[in-house]
Amino acid sequence: MFSMFKKKSKAAICSPVKGQLMPLSEVNDPVFSEGMMGPGFAVEPASDDIYSPVTGIVTSVFPTKHAIGLEMNDGKEVLIHIGIDTVELQGQGFDILVSEPNKVTPETKLAVIDRDYLKSQGKESTIMVLFPGSNENFSIEAKEIKAGEEVI
Repeated sequence: MFSMFKKKSKAAICSPVKGQLMPLSEVNDPVFSEGMMGPGFAVEPASDDIYSPVTGIVTSVFPTKHAIGLEMNDGKEVLIHIGIDTVELQGQGFDILVSEPNKVTPETKLAVIDRDYLKSQGKESTIMVLFPGSNENFSIEAKEIKAGEEVI
């Protein structure tokens, strides 16, 4: 009931999942750690529930269900990439709950992942929140974080 009185900036960028927040440079894949997909941050999930990190709309759900594209209200692109090399799973282990052009907020559950299945397939479940085409630098400090907690 009191959550409606909490103030969040309109362009807040939140954690999509409960877990360990970390800078992209710590991700175990050079495509992400070297910023080839754009700046952003990562979370090592402690939950299977993935929420929108921003307020905006769904612009794409990859057929392999491992990534979801969003557009913030200010027009900035956001890419949520679920796991490392998970495109190879062809959608197995992912239950996507949104579609284009659903409106989303940090309270919107985007997907449920089966972290045990990913692990059984030798895949890491790290969640990357990326800003393709952006040249912003984010200073991310590693820490425990809750889903919906403001990161940027």
